[in-house]
Amino acid sequence: MLREPEEVTISETGQVTLPLGLLAQAGVSPGTPVVAYSTGDGRIVLRRHEDAVRELIEQGRLD
Repeated sequence: MLREPEEVTISETGQVTLPLGLLAQAGVSPGTPVVAYSTGDGRIVLRRHEDAVRELIEQGRLD
């Protein structure tokens, strides 16, 4: 089940608060290590650390 997009705001210190429901849907919770990167097209991607590392090892890149 996909949730509807939710608008969040970037604070002056660069922080974003993500809704708990969105985190739960992604399989992460507060305190879960994530990797953040920009795709260069206006998107910022958050990936669970373990998934990102596995993808880097298997494919040599993050998609």
